[in-house]
Amino acid sequence: MGKSISGVGVEDLVGAGLKIREAKEFELELRDAVINGGLNPKEVWRSITARKLLKPWHPHALHQLIYYSVYYDYDESIHGPPLYWFPSPHQSRRTNLGRLMETHGSRLLGALYKDPVTSFRQFQQFSVQHPEIYWSTILKELSIEFIVPPKRILDTSNKSKHGGTWLPGSVLNIANCCLQPRNLWKEQDDSFAIVWRTEGYDDLNVEHMTLKELREQVMLVANALDATFSKGDAIAIDMPMTATAVIIYLAIVLAGFVVVSIADSFAPKEIATRLRVSKANVIFTQDFIIRGGRRFPLYSRVVEAFPDRVVVIPATGKDVAVQLRDQDSSWIAFLSSDFNLPRSYQPVYLPIDSVTNILFSSGTTGDPKAIPWTQLSSIRCAADSWAHCDVQAGDVFCWPTNLGWVMGPILLYSCFLAGATLALYHGSPMGYGFGKFIQDAGVTILGTVPSIVKTWKSTNCMEDLDWTKIKLFCSTGEVSSVDDDLWLSSKAFYNPIIECCGGTELSSSYIIGNLLQPQAFGAFSSASMGTGFVILSESGLPYPHDHPCIGEVGLFPIYMGATDRLVNADHEEVYFKGMPKYKGMQLRRHGDVIKRTVGGYLMVQGRADDTMNLGGIKTSSVEIERVCNQADESILETAAISFAPENGGPEQLCVFVVLKTGFSIGPDVLKMKLSRAIQTNLNPLFKVSFVKIVAEFPRTASNKLLRRVLRDQLKLKLHQMQSKI
Repeated sequence: MGKSISGVGVEDLVGAGLKIREAKEFELELRDAVINGGLNPKEVWRSITARKLLKPWHPHALHQLIYYSVYYDYDESIHGPPLYWFPSPHQSRRTNLGRLMETHGSRLLGALYKDPVTSFRQFQQFSVQHPEIYWSTILKELSIEFIVPPKRILDTSNKSKHGGTWLPGSVLNIANCCLQPRNLWKEQDDSFAIVWRTEGYDDLNVEHMTLKELREQVMLVANALDATFSKGDAIAIDMPMTATAVIIYLAIVLAGFVVVSIADSFAPKEIATRLRVSKANVIFTQDFIIRGGRRFPLYSRVVEAFPDRVVVIPATGKDVAVQLRDQDSSWIAFLSSDFNLPRSYQPVYLPIDSVTNILFSSGTTGDPKAIPWTQLSSIRCAADSWAHCDVQAGDVFCWPTNLGWVMGPILLYSCFLAGATLALYHGSPMGYGFGKFIQDAGVTILGTVPSIVKTWKSTNCMEDLDWTKIKLFCSTGEVSSVDDDLWLSSKAFYNPIIECCGGTELSSSYIIGNLLQPQAFGAFSSASMGTGFVILSESGLPYPHDHPCIGEVGLFPIYMGATDRLVNADHEEVYFKGMPKYKGMQLRRHGDVIKRTVGGYLMVQGRADDTMNLGGIKTSSVEIERVCNQADESILETAAISFAPENGGPEQLCVFVVLKTGFSIGPDVLKMKLSRAIQTNLNPLFKVSFVKIVAEFPRTASNKLLRRVLRDQLKLKLHQMQSKI
């Protein structure tokens, strides 16, 4: 990649994988695109992608050659991050947000309104300054049906509530909203609500469920729940995100119960903690998890958490393949417990702020934070997907995730409240089978996490598949690698990757991409609609808006859908205590350190506290250290930090170790033991990348461990090692 685009010739193109004749033809078109783009690298790249000169089936080496040559000698400190996708005036007006702006822009912004692309920043700022107007407009666009309408959009009269009271007085059932056809989108009962395929059946037709069939199945389960449990009970789900899991989730909410979300990767101890904190009475799970053609026990792991009762769904076939405890029941037995169950169901309508779901986010010590989602949370996440990811009726939306993580409920509501089809693959997303499902199901929006993309790219497992129906990708959970994103976007003729960064407690992303602004790999182009924030200096003072800077983010407290309580922690202390005020507002803590670039793009730099993000899962240094300290008798104490590689990509875990006097053990042996301890006691998806044995840890005068100093030392060491390569 060591030359400018004007210097790329036939020899380079052949070296990147083209045949000589192909290379000569490509060079002619490339020269024309370069001339058309002039001296501006962004315009050259725009010209190349507009002509679809680079094809999804071209070798990745060719895509690398052209992209990096276009931006050779490009100075980000002057021009901002390199751009790879550009909105067109025509297409922008056909997006959800563009259509909304064309309809209301002139009335709301007056003479400031020009068009969706030119006026996006002004409209985003308007949504922050006038939340009542923005959200009243959005509610009309989504499938939200109130039994009792709200008295108003936002009530800020109670000054003790930093975020105000949203939609006061309103009553609804958000699951029922998901199950009803809407004339607004010309959605019918025979529209596909869910499509799916099971791993190992990759050559069979994609299975599907209509909206009517989904509604009937949800009502059947809701009636069975009513026959067994009491209103308000907490009911856990710990299983892969299958069509059955989605039915169970919606049925729990439809019937007025509370979903407790538990990821199917957790060890028994972590499952037990979540059952205890949430006071869940029952847990729905599978007998096994099928991944890569192998069966991994799930029911037996759940039973080790000692739940009161378990309902077990078979991973394959109709009958469970394990021996159940006396108090547990199979899925078939649960549904047939009362043969007189009615076929219809009257939804349980509840106030807007009623809890529908308890999710979990890692704390810095002790139990994970139990975060309650209300019906507002569902509306917020669907609204963000509608506005920023352009989820529309007719879209097929797939995102390999789990109902135990926040993306599971977000995906569910984003589809069903916007009239889109939910696409689910019952198996591993890491191989060709998943990719073929994306092709065969006609997926138009594909969500990912960067580590999955890295695997796809490195294994070349998606070769010869057609992903050109995908209109956009989404990415969250980790910091993206530019080259991995280049590979991913190229699979759909450089359609955009909408980067998303938020939190379970926010029900949404606070920074995110969109289809009305140019996009840069690994960057967020804007705050989400309705979201305001400042970036704080080390002294706690806000940097000027649009001024390039790095600092901790402070969210404006008026944030529709954000939590106002926690199940097992002091909400005020966790999110507001110690944060500065800005223009009379008590800022809300999120914990991210972000960078604002020239041009206003945003990049996440890590966490302000010692919470880390491993494989898209937030955990804390203290949790990791608690396990590592017990991993071997030679260990005196440990310090866990995470860091992002210089060339981008997911955060990696490094553990510093101080040994007891008289003990000797190598770092490679320790790495193996620490990884095994973490995977057994915390999460099998976590792994230790580096172990460093030190004599002592840097500490403050009050004996507080300085993980920041350790992180800086590690970065310096890795940089020096990289420089020698």
